[in-house]
Amino acid sequence: MGSKSVEELLETSAEVHFSGLHLDELEIVNSEKELPTTSATENGHREPFVIGVAGGSASGKTTVCDMIIEQLHDQRAVLVSQESFYYNLSKEEMARVHEYNFDHPDAFDTEKLLSCMEDLKSGLAVNIPNYDFKTHRNILPARKVNPSDVIILEGILIFHDPRVRELMNIKIFVDTDADIRLARRIRRDTVDKSRDIRTVLDQYSKFVKPAFEDFILPTKKYADIIIPRGGDNHVAVDLIVQHIRTKLGQHNLCKIYSNLYVIQSTFQIRGMHTLIRDANTTKHDFIFYSDRLIRLVVEHGLGHLPFKEKQVITPTGSVYTGVEFCKRLCGISVIRSGESMENALRACCKGIKIGKILIHREGDNGQQLIYHNLPKDISDRHVLLLDPILGTGNSAVQAISLLLQKGVQEANIIFLNLISAPQGVHVVCKKFPRIKIVTSEIEYGLNEDFRVIPGMGEFGDRYFGTDDD
Repeated sequence: MGSKSVEELLETSAEVHFSGLHLDELEIVNSEKELPTTSATENGHREPFVIGVAGGSASGKTTVCDMIIEQLHDQRAVLVSQESFYYNLSKEEMARVHEYNFDHPDAFDTEKLLSCMEDLKSGLAVNIPNYDFKTHRNILPARKVNPSDVIILEGILIFHDPRVRELMNIKIFVDTDADIRLARRIRRDTVDKSRDIRTVLDQYSKFVKPAFEDFILPTKKYADIIIPRGGDNHVAVDLIVQHIRTKLGQHNLCKIYSNLYVIQSTFQIRGMHTLIRDANTTKHDFIFYSDRLIRLVVEHGLGHLPFKEKQVITPTGSVYTGVEFCKRLCGISVIRSGESMENALRACCKGIKIGKILIHREGDNGQQLIYHNLPKDISDRHVLLLDPILGTGNSAVQAISLLLQKGVQEANIIFLNLISAPQGVHVVCKKFPRIKIVTSEIEYGLNEDFRVIPGMGEFGDRYFGTDDD
């Protein structure tokens, strides 16, 4: 069976639409723009994973949020609604409340929202205002929200302010037909907010519909994911939860090891992972998409090299102040799978020296060193260790131990791989806390045969075409 293209896979995934770079543009992403999955504050606290959910009034945002929280039952998740941050209405505004536009960006106390979110991200408990829609004022008691692993921020205009957008790890736009949104709004406002239907319809035509077209719909372009039909799209929500679980797995390991770096995932990267993990993918496609992912990992790894400031003269005669990376660099591939990463390294670093290490992986669980050919001056170089799969970590420990014996400084080793099992991460990071590991995804674990799962099979055999098929 032939394999599908990434574009076909993404387009057929429960009608979920993915925005961002086109596939062909992924290769030129600057490694300095690739961020670790998490970032640490000064006191060592790791920030929570923040999900933004936007969309028109009554589009089903809260339903989507509730479904995500329900499926993330083993994670500490909290919902913060933008509606809690409406400004209190003055007496004059209350007297003309039917002329007040609650769907305008100026109706929200964005500064207070930012303050609360920053505190939550810093590990502090906050008091969220308790806004009463009958009196249009905050009432007591305020809602106390404790720090959580996951914060879901939902509201019609949460993508409007760039400062709020910057807080989010993933942005979701719930896209629902206007007629359905109007029917839901009528039912909600008449039942939950005790408004008469004429007032609801007047407000919709005068404020809600124009505000959607002027302020809400334009923010759709900022979404990472667009969900048609809102909470009715169960398959789409399941797909999103699966992605969030993957990110949280990476998130938790990064909390433990500050020397672990997982390149920031996008759904296009996940699409390429889907292809190379598919047992039915052709050899040609497996090599093509593996090479693209390897290039991203290599670029990210290069971003961790030391650098110094450098000034150059541009063709316009101007001075540009930039950086110059370390030139004392070499690559070491773990035969044979690691050799698949050499072309990407050569493409990024012209003329780079590449050595090799062969470790017997079967029978002795990766403990026997068979062969090595390393640059003679390797002790004076930074080393990029290449192996696409980090499984038990035994082979990696053997390879790194050899490099240390040859005089390489532990802090000068950057270990690059496509996928990493948590067990291997624990083994390597505990034994060598000063090396850096750069990977594109964290796996679920190892099976009884010590194979990475879900994994991608024997990488070397699939890449070089030497499998049994």
